[in-house]
Amino acid sequence: MRLVAVIITLFALFALLAAPARAADVGFEEVRIAIGAEPPLTAGIWYPADAPATPHSLGDATQTVAPGGPVAGRRLPLIVMSHGGGWYDGHYDTALALAHAGFVVASVSHVGDTFNDHSRVLQLWRRPAQLHQLVDYMLDEWPSHARLDAGRVGAFGFSNGGFMVLVAAGGTPDLSKIGPYCEARPDHDPCEALKHAGVDPHSGTEIPAGAWIHDPRIKAVVIAAPAFGFAFGREGLSRVRAATQLWRAADDRHQPNPYFDEAVRADLPRAPEYHVVAYAGHYDFLPPCSARLSRKMPDVCNSEPGFDRLTHSKSNVLPLAVIRFSERTR
Repeated sequence: MRLVAVIITLFALFALLAAPARAADVGFEEVRIAIGAEPPLTAGIWYPADAPATPHSLGDATQTVAPGGPVAGRRLPLIVMSHGGGWYDGHYDTALALAHAGFVVASVSHVGDTFNDHSRVLQLWRRPAQLHQLVDYMLDEWPSHARLDAGRVGAFGFSNGGFMVLVAAGGTPDLSKIGPYCEARPDHDPCEALKHAGVDPHSGTEIPAGAWIHDPRIKAVVIAAPAFGFAFGREGLSRVRAATQLWRAADDRHQPNPYFDEAVRADLPRAPEYHVVAYAGHYDFLPPCSARLSRKMPDVCNSEPGFDRLTHSKSNVLPLAVIRFSERTR
């Protein structure tokens, strides 16, 4: 959902990271990042480009990009992204809008927790470590890393990605709360998802020492519909120092209140900038689905009556608002 997704990212990060100039075209590349003996991380990178962009079929969408085009600009702010149960391109519309606005965006597919691999779905501590490795790669190893401003790093996360970004920002959850929660509310979506994946909700309690990796390089976080928000509590969020923007879908039947978004909102040490999207469901934070994906995943792609994801994605109101907002923050 482009309207909400870009609001999520740009309104927070333009203000906090001093937005650069807009770019006419967007470059793209897919990279593999080695992580020792484990399978490498796959990440997509969108960036301002000095090359003409043309339509390309990437995943389930057509994106107008210049694959491998040279990076345009210097001292570019970096945004890292963490998907929900999907893949790195789950918020490609937000990534494109950010790259057009002069940001470099890197989004990682979390090994063991993607749409086609649930083998480690409750080993949630793996996600922050992978995001940390993504930031390391972008700032130190990416061929164009010298064009990045290491002092301006932000993060965006949706659902499980929202949970993960809270950890990256300093949060420490207590996964022992998930088992009792699912015993009391087995029909709630996260619990049904764990059951469908064959994962015992009590199995995430054996956490390696030092597993929750925080990343102080991340100065601002934008979180949409964070999963397992109840697992943090006030103490678990007490060390979150990054400026935070929090988004809730008003008709989120998958993660109903007050256990997720509201739990995070209530327990953060500083009140976040908070937005509720009227009539939206949980998956309306995603861009519109292709016809093929709609047939394959109707629960993810279909919105409730009263909310039109496609209409929001075509809105022209937000880009103008973003430009005006960025001009005020220079």
